[in-house]
Amino acid sequence: MDFSLKQTSTLLQDSNTIVLTAHVQPDGDCLGSMLALNQYLVSQGKNVKMILDDDIPVLYKFLPGYQAIQKPTSRVISADLLIVLDASDIERIGKVKEHVEAPILNIDHHVSNTKFADYWYIDQRSAATGEIIFQLLTLLNATITPDIATCLYTAIATDCGFFRYANTTVQTMRYAADLMGYGAKPNLISESMESKPLESILTLAKVLETLELHHHGKIATIKVLPDTLSTLDSTEGFINYPRVIEGVEIAMMFKVMSDNTVRISFRSKTVDVSQLALTFGGGGHARAAGCAVTGRIDDVMKEVLHVAVEHLTEVAL
Repeated sequence: MDFSLKQTSTLLQDSNTIVLTAHVQPDGDCLGSMLALNQYLVSQGKNVKMILDDDIPVLYKFLPGYQAIQKPTSRVISADLLIVLDASDIERIGKVKEHVEAPILNIDHHVSNTKFADYWYIDQRSAATGEIIFQLLTLLNATITPDIATCLYTAIATDCGFFRYANTTVQTMRYAADLMGYGAKPNLISESMESKPLESILTLAKVLETLELHHHGKIATIKVLPDTLSTLDSTEGFINYPRVIEGVEIAMMFKVMSDNTVRISFRSKTVDVSQLALTFGGGGHARAAGCAVTGRIDDVMKEVLHVAVEHLTEVAL
């Protein structure tokens, strides 16, 4: 059922036992949105759990309250409501879908959203799910604490490339200014995220050695293999290097996981890569998307590259 923001706020008020979750391969938007909403709901006396089927990247461990995020277990739990944040498809929440028994509310901003939930509020005009959560908390007359402001500023800023991407709007900048007024410190947030261990920089150099150009230089790929991942917590930002190469329309990072799954990140300058990701059961934004494909790296790369070339050809027609 398609909900308004007002109906969404009423559903939150009427629910007492709530589980919050978000997509695997967590980024600043899904984590910041989840943590901010959790802090508000707890302040209202709600019984809230945050469950995520993935690890929290080190660069986001400055976010207040991240330690309370749990992983799903084999035990099924019941709740009044399962809120899925920043995920366009039920598969994006991993094992949480089998771990929680509850009606699902989906709050999201992706153009590729499949409307999988019982209730959904989707605003494709929002630069980030964090913008929607800020609107929701404002509607609920919530007290925006410095911790909530930090989480929401991080959510918004990271999903628009710290206000560099095309999804940055006038309203996005206003929200950022408002959150600064509530106590968010942009300098501390960016410094926390930019600080990287030496191993990350050395690993980036190895990953860039796998850089290849395809389709007359319009597609760039990099690979992250399991032995590389074993010494690395996060590959955040790696995809930006092939993306900025002159002439590249689509950048792709293939990350080989231990379970024979290849996670793929897509980035572009002008091409809608959300449709490309959707072809493989993923989703995301027009300029940034992702998916996971089971198979050997060589086979997966061949298949995805084939579809990417077709996608570019169709766009050019």
